Amino acid sequence: MRSILPPLRAMQAFESFGRLGSVNAAARELGVTPGAISQQIKLLEDQLQMPLIMKDGRRAALAPKAKSYHAVLTAGFDKLKQAQVLLAQQASELDIHVSGLPTLLSKWLQPRLHSFEARYGETSIRLDATHGEPEPEFLDHMFRLTYGTVSDMFPHARALFQDVCFPVCSPEFLKAHPEALDPASLPDLPWVDIDWGPAYSTTVPRLGTWLEAQGLPGPKNKPVSVHSLSSSALEAAASGQGIALAQLSFASVDLGLGRLIRISQESVSMPEHYYICWGPMMLENEKSRHFLNWILAETSV
Repeated sequence: MRSILPPLRAMQAFESFGRLGSVNAAARELGVTPGAISQQIKLLEDQLQMPLIMKDGRRAALAPKAKSYHAVLTAGFDKLKQAQVLLAQQASELDIHVSGLPTLLSKWLQPRLHSFEARYGETSIRLDATHGEPEPEFLDHMFRLTYGTVSDMFPHARALFQDVCFPVCSPEFLKAHPEALDPASLPDLPWVDIDWGPAYSTTVPRLGTWLEAQGLPGPKNKPVSVHSLSSSALEAAASGQGIALAQLSFASVDLGLGRLIRISQESVSMPEHYYICWGPMMLENEKSRHFLNWILAETSV
């Protein structure tokens, strides 16, 4: 197989076909004809000297040996798209750009931003809520708020806080299930689960983790719902679906408003800290320096 890089258009056509599942869909996405897509894929096959597509009746699909190649191409095009977004953000007139885990931004950072503006004046801040970690070089133009050892991949990182977790429910749920105040009853009650995905399977406590810490058995029934976002799970609990294991930093506003009730003073700690990360050039901007100093002060109180 040749080591010369194939034409970009050919790789783009193949990537689009593999992701969307059809030549017609790829053609619509790239604004060309289906024939052009087929021609580019054939050109790529000729250069790589291997079949990339197999026919299954009237349908076409990725050949088994082409799937890993397609996955790498998709990751590469995703990075190219990220680079375009980064350039657009740099060209904007926003003062500060913050990327972060969705619930960390919406439930912890957002309610505090008024105090930053009260101290440093009106500031235009872009908040990008995403579980996907940006490329380390992007942190010359943005802060990243994240969790755990993933912070090690970035040039600079400072720990913000280590959270604690405890069970919560809505006032309505507690009224219907007053036994929820007895920890021994929790394994039998409806509950809402939070699952951040395989990457966090051992670093994010679940309700069963809290119950085990109290010497109790795990939940006896399946969760009424499972949420990849902690904020979504808290909303489900606030609507009365069941008990959820809440992080203090995420639930504090709803606890203050009475939308959620803490049903035990016992808690378990998150195994790792939350972090703010940045690149070498980030602090050349005065407002970015102010933001970093402010957020570190917020977590030292």
